[in-house]
Amino acid sequence: MRYLLIYDITHDGTRSKIADVCLDYGLNRIQYSAFLGELTAAHQRELMLKIRQRLGEHGANIQLFPLDDKAWSGRKAIERKEKN
Repeated sequence: MRYLLIYDITHDGTRSKIADVCLDYGLNRIQYSAFLGELTAAHQRELMLKIRQRLGEHGANIQLFPLDDKAWSGRKAIERKEKN
């Protein structure tokens, strides 16, 4: 299933570690603090466990949302590359 992970983490080093974990699980960065990708149920549990471990005692708000086909097909997006 497709998942959207978003976070707000105050500590710079921790934020970087969490981004690395997301990339390790094949999620694609779609915003500075947002990742999107396919995860099995097992990988979803592992991902959240690793994130919890890497957070340590730092403050954070991390949300993982499942996006079924209906939700995904209803999304709206604007993407524009900057001109050089």
